[in-house]
Amino acid sequence: MNTAQLVIELCQSLVKHQSYSGEEEAVAKEIQDFAAKYFDEVHVDEVGNVLLKIKGKNEGPTVLFDGHIDTVPVNSKHWTKKPFYPEIVGDKIYGRGTSDMKGAVSAMIIAAIDFAKQTNKQFKGNIIVSCSVHEECFEGVASRSITRVEKPDYVVIGEATNLQLAIGQRGRAEIILETIGKPAHSSNPSAGVNAVYHMMKLVDLVKKVPLPNHPVLGDALLELTDIKSAPYPGKSVVPSNCTVTFDRRTLVGETKESILASIQQVIAEISSEDPTFQAKAYYSKGSEQCYTGATIIAERFFPAWVYDAEADVVKASLEALQQVQPTTVLTHYSFCTNGSHFAGEAGIPTIGYGPSFEYLAHIDDEYIQLSQLTQAVTGYAALMAALTALPTQSKGREEHV
Repeated sequence: MNTAQLVIELCQSLVKHQSYSGEEEAVAKEIQDFAAKYFDEVHVDEVGNVLLKIKGKNEGPTVLFDGHIDTVPVNSKHWTKKPFYPEIVGDKIYGRGTSDMKGAVSAMIIAAIDFAKQTNKQFKGNIIVSCSVHEECFEGVASRSITRVEKPDYVVIGEATNLQLAIGQRGRAEIILETIGKPAHSSNPSAGVNAVYHMMKLVDLVKKVPLPNHPVLGDALLELTDIKSAPYPGKSVVPSNCTVTFDRRTLVGETKESILASIQQVIAEISSEDPTFQAKAYYSKGSEQCYTGATIIAERFFPAWVYDAEADVVKASLEALQQVQPTTVLTHYSFCTNGSHFAGEAGIPTIGYGPSFEYLAHIDDEYIQLSQLTQAVTGYAALMAALTALPTQSKGREEHV
């Protein structure tokens, strides 16, 4: 069976397993069974990430290729295809996770197998394919477990780039604003303090706070995504509490503290003018159950990252890709990825490269083009050759969190 057939069949076999976040066990087992025949080590960490390792015969860097195996849910009523029956129609495989991102995971695995065969493992360092969990709801948090087990020198994120080379991404934060009022009967509202009215004022002023811009990543964003009042339903009661959630897309250089500081300044200004005004701002926290039984808990703050076009990891990657795919250019992700941990938290030189298009993630009738899937195998193998030839990153390897 040739490489194209192998990657297509592996992609189909992974898509057949429903693997919503926290329910990845079946697809993880499928990967382990397949990889056991080809990889030197197959390891599952405490949160369920599957790590596949091929060891080179010479000392050198560890290069990690990361792709998540969880998917967002489907509403089958909105699909014209069967989401877990990966049907091939023309140049497309349909199914949940084809583009986001079991196609890329399959291409990484087959590329690593091919690279080991073609070189007879006469390369420097190690190749690791990380099949990670819980990315869809918790970008980079489960990845912290990976860097506690392995110490990669370079990371390749496999999220969709249309086979271009991504050198960064905006980060993401979930910010909660909360106003505290005073309950009263709605027939006598002056006896209370309406938390919703206070929230309306706060939201209006927060939306006017200037946001930064980055020459590569573009504009930071702040978008209200939900609002809740309490008590609910408010039957003849002035609401005494109101919360809103903002989705904040962050840029490099912004910190947890700096982002909240501008909002807290608005709160302080309103409070100085209105002694009845009480509010606070904080990051939401999440708790997710893994299929292994472990629990991951963290604030929902996932940092931005970007690398200069002249950085060694970027130059080596671009040159390697252009040799096999001459139209390759630099780009960046518009959404958040596990790179928030690898690059943003751990400071590991990171790039992104993957088959398919960003806009196909999470849609009904999700698909991946067969031509992109098979070309990705060639691209990943080229990156393996280029990045294992780079120096080991001695600084900071023991500091990865």
